[in-house]
Amino acid sequence: MLAGRSYPKDKIGLLKNLIERSGVREYCSRCLRCERWGGNVILMIIDASFTSLGLSYFDVVVPKVIEFREKMVRTSKIKSFEDLINAPMEDLKKIWKNARSWNVAKEIAKYLNKLSKERNLSEKEAFVYWAKNSTLDGWKDDGIGKIRGVGINTYQYLRMMGGIDTVMPDKIVRKVLKGILGEIPSDDIEFIRYIEQIARENGLRAIDICWATWFVNSNVLEKYGKYLPEI
Repeated sequence: MLAGRSYPKDKIGLLKNLIERSGVREYCSRCLRCERWGGNVILMIIDASFTSLGLSYFDVVVPKVIEFREKMVRTSKIKSFEDLINAPMEDLKKIWKNARSWNVAKEIAKYLNKLSKERNLSEKEAFVYWAKNSTLDGWKDDGIGKIRGVGINTYQYLRMMGGIDTVMPDKIVRKVLKGILGEIPSDDIEFIRYIEQIARENGLRAIDICWATWFVNSNVLEKYGKYLPEI
C-alpha cells in the first residue's frame, strides 16, 4: 500500500521553491477550472492527442493546435464533438499528418459525445463529469483509458485538463523529481500516488509540481510567453 509511504521531508522546501521559480500556479489554476484553450474542449482533446507523440510541446504541438483552431474552429468547420468525429481525415492531415493522433482525438470525442447525450450534459460538462469520475485504479478499463493510443500520460493529461489535481509520470517529471527527492517509484501508478501524497501532506498541489518540472529548467516563460495566455 502506498498510504504512509515515507519521503524525504527535508526536500519539501526544494519542491516549494521549484513551484515558486517556475511561475506555473496561474496556468495550473486555469487548467483545474477547465479553461485551457479558452475552455474549448475540442482544442484540449487535440492538444492531448498531439502531445501523446512526445514531440516538443511549445515548438510543435502548440503552433499546430493554434493552426487547427484558426482553420477549423474559428471557421466553424468543427464546432462540436460530432463535427470532429465526422471530419474527413484528408482535411485533418493537412494540419497534422499523423493519422494516429486524429484517431485518438476522434475516439475520445466519440466517448465524450456519447456521455454528453446519455447524461444530458454540454460537451464541457461531459468532459468535466468524465474527469471527476475517472480513477487511477483500472484506468485501462476506463472509457477513454482503453482507447488505443491513450497511455497513462495522455490519460492523466486529460484528467488534469478536466479539473483533477494530479500528475503525469512522464520522463521530464520523473527526471526533475528524482533529482530533488532521490529514489522515486518506478511504477507509474505508484509514482502518481507518491507525488499526490507529498502534495496533499504539505499543502501543495500535485499539478503545480508536475507543471513546474516542465517550466523551471527551460526558458518557457521568456521564449514562449506569447503562447501562455492561450493555454
